[in-house]
Amino acid sequence: MSVGRTIRHKTQAFTGRITERFGRTTGNRRLRRQGRTDRISGDLKQSGDKAKGAFKR
Repeated sequence: MSVGRTIRHKTQAFTGRITERFGRTTGNRRLRRQGRTDRISGDLKQSGDKAKGAFKR
């Protein structure tokens, strides 16, 4: 698992959380949905990388 890939996926999940919270605060449904999508996507990518690492050893 590459360090750059790990950082990229964590960053995506983090920005998704921020976007979702901002959308929740402003009442913007589109931002909430986009943030949730980014957060879930980043989390899934992280778990996929962890699974790859577990089978690699």
